[in-house]
Parts: sequence; structure tokens; C-alpha cells
Amino acid sequence: MDFKKIRTETTVVTRQKDQFYKGTGNIYETVAILTKRANQIATEMKEELNKKIEEFTTNNDSLEEVFENREQIEIAKFYERLPKPTLIAIHEFLHDEIYFRNPSKDAQDDF
Repeated sequence: MDFKKIRTETTVVTRQKDQFYKGTGNIYETVAILTKRANQIATEMKEELNKKIEEFTTNNDSLEEVFENREQIEIAKFYERLPKPTLIAIHEFLHDEIYFRNPSKDAQDDF
């Protein structure tokens, strides 16, 4: 997923509670879905950040390298400015970009 292209709020905003009942009919189920998706996004972002930072690692660190590594600082600042995983998950949910299913509801439909 390309987190750079997502246009959502970078700060928390007040939302209408009834928007979160839309897909599930249950606010607690919605919170569980958002939690799982936010964890997935956070994991993806962390892996991507670690890959980019590994490019700059060296075997022998000197004091000058530690204090003057501007590229790592710029990468870290970029990731700090991105929307938080929870806000991205909420954006995806409200725009119907998350696929989810409830196995217990699927089992009830079979009877």
C-alpha cells in the first residue's frame, strides 16, 4: 500500500457516530475491524521504514556519522508527518475500502 497517496486528516477530528454503524450494524464490531486494520497498516509502515533505514547502515559507526546522517533524519521526519495508522483505517472504513466478514454471521446465514 502506498501511504504517501492517501489523503486523510493528520489529526483527530470529531466524527458522526452513526457513520460507523453503516457496514456492520454494531459499533463494537466496527472498532474491532478498525483495530485489526490499523495494526496491519502500522506493521506495513514499520517494515517499509526499516527497509529504508537499513540502506544507510554501516558496519563501523563513527561519531560524525551518527550525528550527521541527514538522510535518516529526513526519512524519519517524513514518516512522522504521515497520517497515523488509526486515521488511515478510519478513512478506509468510511470510504468502503476495507473488506471484512464476520464468520459467526456467515454461519447463521447457512441455517
